[in-house]
Amino acid sequence: MIDLRDQLQSTLGGGFTISRELLGGGMSRVFVARDEALGRDVVVKVIAPENAEGLSAERFAREVKLAARLQQANIVPVLSAGTSGNLPYYTMPFVRGESLRARLATGVPLPISEAVSILRDVARALAYAHAEGVVHRDIKPENILLSGGAAVVTDFGIAKAIDASRTQEGGNTTGITRAGVSLGTPAYMAPEQALGDPATDARADIYAWGVVAWEILGGAHPFAGKSTAQALIAAHVAEAPPSLSARRPDVPESLARLVMRCLEKNPANRPASAAELLASLESVNTSGEKPAPQPRAPRRATAYAIGAVPAGFAGCLFA
Repeated sequence: MIDLRDQLQSTLGGGFTISRELLGGGMSRVFVARDEALGRDVVVKVIAPENAEGLSAERFAREVKLAARLQQANIVPVLSAGTSGNLPYYTMPFVRGESLRARLATGVPLPISEAVSILRDVARALAYAHAEGVVHRDIKPENILLSGGAAVVTDFGIAKAIDASRTQEGGNTTGITRAGVSLGTPAYMAPEQALGDPATDARADIYAWGVVAWEILGGAHPFAGKSTAQALIAAHVAEAPPSLSARRPDVPESLARLVMRCLEKNPANRPASAAELLASLESVNTSGEKPAPQPRAPRRATAYAIGAVPAGFAGCLFA
């Protein structure tokens, strides 16, 4: 049996040299390769064999082209796509830095200002992608990379590409549009996505953003006590998440409300779009200072002339 790494190296040819495999690829096996012509590292992601069953490589490549259109500062772009053996693969730039998951694993709480900066970058990526008709479907800390003081989101459109590429005998497409079927990561799935609702849309990404936001600010997943995929999905569908304000009282009230709104079970109760989410984030005050008090309107009592104080006001002094 041919090793996947050797097979991929053969497919890539002499233009690329695979140096190592990265762990934690989720739906894919992830390799770092050297682009010999340009002298740079790229990431090559091969759809894992267990996820490639019944998958049309041609349809996958067609779907990936939609994701490759995304060109925005907070989105890691798709560079190329192809097939190695019968397994689809795609390449992306190698981002030097660490994943948000690695940052959270240190156990050191993120300052609120840093957390908001990361969440704002992710919201920018979502707003742009959604405007281009691309939904991520798998927003999670592993897909958020921190580099150079900014957050970038990777694997936009890949979950959709895998889903849209599945075929049955006879060539019929299967996927998340089938009731009861879901694709993504249970810990970050919106209720409608977990249930395989065919009406699942971009608001599922907003829910996942809310879970990530709660986790960054609260220091743990909102349903951290759930140890199985089934328990996590059940919690997303039926359990109210704990109060973020109670978990971390120093989170600005407006930010805590926004996060909890994103975690609403009914998509109609969440922000209507990532653009609305981003606008709400931009207005969050993370300085720790209370907003300056609004000037008070002059008291009506000042309209009275001296010596004309109405009955009942005798002895009162007005500032």
